[in-house]
Amino acid sequence: MGNSRDGLYRETGIIDEIPESGLRIKWRAPIYNGYAGPAAANGRVFVFDYEQTAGKAFNNSGERAKLTGRERLVAIDAKSGKTLWTHAYDCPYSISYPNGPRCTPTIEGEHVFTLGSEGDLKCLQVADGNVVWSRSLQNDLNAEVPIWGFASHPLVDGDLLYTMVGGDGQGVVAFDKRTGEVRWKALDAAAGYCPLSIIKVGKARQLIAFHPDAIVSLNPESGKQYWSVPMKPSYGMSISQPMVEGNRMYASSIHNEAVLIELATDQPAARELWRGEPKSAVHCANATPILMEGVIYGTDCVEGCLIAVDGKSGSRLWKTFEATKPSEERFVKHGTAFLTRIAGSNRFLIMSETGDLLMAELSEKGYKDLGRFHALDPTAECFGRSVVWSHPAYANQTAYIRNDKEIVAVDLAR
Repeated sequence: MGNSRDGLYRETGIIDEIPESGLRIKWRAPIYNGYAGPAAANGRVFVFDYEQTAGKAFNNSGERAKLTGRERLVAIDAKSGKTLWTHAYDCPYSISYPNGPRCTPTIEGEHVFTLGSEGDLKCLQVADGNVVWSRSLQNDLNAEVPIWGFASHPLVDGDLLYTMVGGDGQGVVAFDKRTGEVRWKALDAAAGYCPLSIIKVGKARQLIAFHPDAIVSLNPESGKQYWSVPMKPSYGMSISQPMVEGNRMYASSIHNEAVLIELATDQPAARELWRGEPKSAVHCANATPILMEGVIYGTDCVEGCLIAVDGKSGSRLWKTFEATKPSEERFVKHGTAFLTRIAGSNRFLIMSETGDLLMAELSEKGYKDLGRFHALDPTAECFGRSVVWSHPAYANQTAYIRNDKEIVAVDLAR
């Protein structure tokens, strides 16, 4: 979701709409399975995947599949699509939905950081893939692997790397980004599946964690807790990142869990404004909602469609299935679309679980279609249908989009 984890695409010179003739594919490169979105920086694209060698993969929310295979970080030349290097390591899986890694690689300068499904936290050199340091959340911190695997994308800020670990006193852990040594631990909480983020409201910088029991604000330097707002999603599925516009924060999760929070500007403090209810708000599962001019946009896990919500009241303004399937012929459980706002406009790039890249104008009045392009085929399985549940990377006037067989570079230049 970008350097600021705000879902705002700031490059200029990109298309205003997707033409009927489609978009140009710059290159395609073969890869293996994974939910982890690609990451792009400094002429490279990084893809995190899983090469299964044995075992039977199946999707059962109540049972862990046991597989053998390797997690791989692949560095690809952004212009040509050629593989520059691959770092792979043996990684037996014992998780539900064992499709591959969940966490997008995090790039900072000369280093790239990864967190695998079984808790392998690594720092590698961007240039050649050599390992700088490696930690095992299981072995080094006695962390329990969540049933759906570790999913809190590493967050780098200053000298620290943050991620959700889980356990007594270590719901969130800050590591030294240069050595991998633990700098501080905080919270008695399970890991959940949500990426951390840092926000600034007033003069205070706050590290925001959404774990299976609450949304919590911490001091990024020490881990000291500033405030906590309770929210308990079903099955511990704290997934989508709490998002901020001005001094309002929206946190959302499956079924009927959602809350709008007002953030104080004179000190790190918060109060609840309203809660989500059935047929109100938007209850997101895999994809993080976006706030724009007081309106909340997101795909609802119960109804499977894109919904716009009035941020003042929580009431729904409109909904559409355009973003999650080609037509409105049937209900789609956990319909998923990843929203990215194009800076300075109300236009959005939307990656649908159908494998289609869409562009649309979103406003409180409705959804305006600006074109659709089938980028690749959905390959993962969910509730009996094929899906793409991976967030694209947008950089170099290009969309880098993956499934479980390939990554494609789609030209977005005007």
